[in-house]
Amino acid sequence: MGIIKKIRKNLSSAFNKIFKRGKTRRIGIYGPPNAGKTTLANRIVRDFTGDVVGSVSDIPHETRRAHRREGVTIESNGAAITLDIVDTPGLATKIDFQDFMAKGLSEDESRRRAKEATEGVIEAVRWLDDLEGVILVMDATEDPFTQVNVTVIGNMEARKLPLLIAANKIDLDNSAPSRIKSAFPQHPMVPISALTGNNIDVLYEKIAEHFG
Repeated sequence: MGIIKKIRKNLSSAFNKIFKRGKTRRIGIYGPPNAGKTTLANRIVRDFTGDVVGSVSDIPHETRRAHRREGVTIESNGAAITLDIVDTPGLATKIDFQDFMAKGLSEDESRRRAKEATEGVIEAVRWLDDLEGVILVMDATEDPFTQVNVTVIGNMEARKLPLLIAANKIDLDNSAPSRIKSAFPQHPMVPISALTGNNIDVLYEKIAEHFG
């Protein structure tokens, strides 16, 4: 009986590994406004499907609703992982309609966008209940010790969600991804440019490794 139980245990372990490997992971792309979340989501989806997720703009909170793209299989160094990618609205502790007016929008349009952006932040937080991992996009040209970054990371750590930091915008001269690594050394970090694709292959490799 001991041998039979051992065989069953080994078979069960093997099947579990197979099914785990084939499972689709639901991964959210989070971060503050204009960090490059949608640019990264579009880069990932375009590289592996030829499609895109959403529009990109220099106006804050351009993404005001979560967008989901199912069944994106990322392949890197012989490893593959299939993701449902959720591009979320930018997280912020305060949304002011005047920020939109500063970009040239009318007051009515600015107030409407501010309301939608606030609703989008609430939606993004709710999505955390359905996710199995998070790619947190940070702007490598800015100070990482912001209230948004600290709050988001604390929230995800409390939920025990696997977290991978993408230090974006390394194509810019004033980028310093090392500051992000020093600020949050407990999480893996990959410096990238979602816009140019610089170091994006390293990110794909880390995604397959970290969420697989």
